Amino acid sequence: MREAEEGGASQASSSRSPRTLRLTTAQALIRFLAAQRVERDGVEQQFFAGCFGIFGHGNVAGIGQALHQYPDLLTYYQARNEQAMVHAAAGYARMRNRLATFACTTSIGPGATNMITGAAGATINRMPVLLLPGDVFASRVPDPVLQQLEVPWRSDVSVNDCFQAVSRYWDRIERPEQLVPAALASMRVLTSQAEMGAVTLALPQDVQAEAWDFPADFVEPRVWRVGRPLPDLRVLAQAVKLIRSASRPLIVAGGGVVYSEATDALRDFVDATGIPVGVTQAGKASIPSGHQSNLGAVGASGTSAANRIAAEADVVIGIGTRWTDFTTASGTAFRGNGVRFVNINIADFDAAKRDGLSLVGDARATLEALGAQIGDHVVSDDYRSAIETLAAEWHDEVRRLTSLGHAPLPAQSEIIGTVNDAAGPRDVVVCAAGSMPGELHKLWRVSDPSGYHVEYGYSCMGYEIAGGLGVKLAAPDREVYVLVGDGSYLMMAQEIVTSIQERAKLTIVLVDNHGYSSIGSLSRSIGSDGFGTQYRYRKAGSLGTDSEVDPGDFLPVDLAANAESLGAHVIRAATIAELRAALAAASTLDRTVVIAIEADRYAAVPSYDTWWDVPVAEVAEEDSVRAARAEYDRKAGRLRRSP
Repeated sequence: MREAEEGGASQASSSRSPRTLRLTTAQALIRFLAAQRVERDGVEQQFFAGCFGIFGHGNVAGIGQALHQYPDLLTYYQARNEQAMVHAAAGYARMRNRLATFACTTSIGPGATNMITGAAGATINRMPVLLLPGDVFASRVPDPVLQQLEVPWRSDVSVNDCFQAVSRYWDRIERPEQLVPAALASMRVLTSQAEMGAVTLALPQDVQAEAWDFPADFVEPRVWRVGRPLPDLRVLAQAVKLIRSASRPLIVAGGGVVYSEATDALRDFVDATGIPVGVTQAGKASIPSGHQSNLGAVGASGTSAANRIAAEADVVIGIGTRWTDFTTASGTAFRGNGVRFVNINIADFDAAKRDGLSLVGDARATLEALGAQIGDHVVSDDYRSAIETLAAEWHDEVRRLTSLGHAPLPAQSEIIGTVNDAAGPRDVVVCAAGSMPGELHKLWRVSDPSGYHVEYGYSCMGYEIAGGLGVKLAAPDREVYVLVGDGSYLMMAQEIVTSIQERAKLTIVLVDNHGYSSIGSLSRSIGSDGFGTQYRYRKAGSLGTDSEVDPGDFLPVDLAANAESLGAHVIRAATIAELRAALAAASTLDRTVVIAIEADRYAAVPSYDTWWDVPVAEVAEEDSVRAARAEYDRKAGRLRRSP
């Protein structure tokens, strides 16, 4: 086998065969996908684990027929919702550190556009997924076909053009021979650590079924090498000098630490230097929660320990982070005079953020090189002592918040703590939206690099169960705990059925607070009293606000009964003791379990020395909104933003 170039591929055969194979476009594509492999650090593996799909007239005779013809090459997985199948693929890819994924196929029209939200989430989170939506006839003979979008001034537009904004690579295959360069370009992007995201190949239904003499080597095994590039040595030397000059350095560890499998390298670097670590949502599991230098979550959903150190840091080393507004507290987290940033990132786009010194390279290789050059440099004893004191104080706060004894309904923090206690060291927690991600970011204790899976780049309601399914398919030997609120559950619960079908057991903890708790809290903070955030009957023409709550107004929705109807084993819990017993019972079962429990929507975990920029109406009739605007102006004027 020829050695592959960086970001390129090698073929199993050392010479190209002149042979051709008479295949339909769809058959050639399925055989191509089944032959793709990826290699990093000498470990080679299959890149596509299978293909999720829902068939319709736009793909049943093409991709559907090909999957039926080649069941031993690429496994077909049935889905219930097109958006959910993309979430599952992204969840699988993340759990496999972006070295494996799924393809997803749909018919034309609504099946295709249902995938757009999933595509956006995958691209924003830099997760590789391949989308294969059916498309209208390339021949344009039957025109317009069922579900076709007609644009009077352009005949080459379909709904699939909507994918261009949310895809890292997009193409429409209008002739069979176009598949060859498009498929190779797709794999280049899907295996590029710097560019990956959703890739869309729009497949007209007539072209899918059309035959062509494809080169035989197109469908032969091909290995894509994922390397570990190093940054420019001169820039590396600058970074060493800057870090050595710092009196209060801080590391912000992002998802890139986990995906590049740099967690051991980070721990070695921290142990050697004593530099403390704050973690992003994606980087939460980059260092064990109990490590003496781990200050926990940083930013808008951060801990008191991390945010106090961040506020006075003079050099901030970002590793594999995109520097979102939650991580930077809308640019106010790092307020030290003259604070400088060093960014280690495989993507030059991210490495250049915060006006930082850009170390463009693999996180693990760069950390190892940085550690070798920084030598015996360590932080001062006073700084190390402050770090340890703050970390200890925060651990005490976690214990307090997870054992409040709140009544009559438990606080969400207690539910999180109880699930955390039940989970084993290799088990995985999955969440995405609402108030739980912020509280998980602060409170969840994790020791395994793959044990924390919160989708917060897009914070997509509905991701939780589908993403959890992807995690379970990627790691069938681990228990997967899905924490989902009633709002997210109502948006997308269908993949419970798929988890039953695939015998992919999930333990779903359904936390019911009768509405949108997170936005309710945000609404109160901007003076609108939780307007439009509770699931209640309309009364006197209004859905009401928090100050108008009448327990009799809540809708009689039984989400546990719904989950049971989808095939899940359901356990209802009213107290923390009952939740603890339910989790123990769930661990003995072999199919998906849904544990339903109500929580007090007002018993929230506090914010700690942080701010998130959500503008308040500048003029308003309500006194509460005017007061909230005055407070917003006060805070916005007081907080200094870093570059």
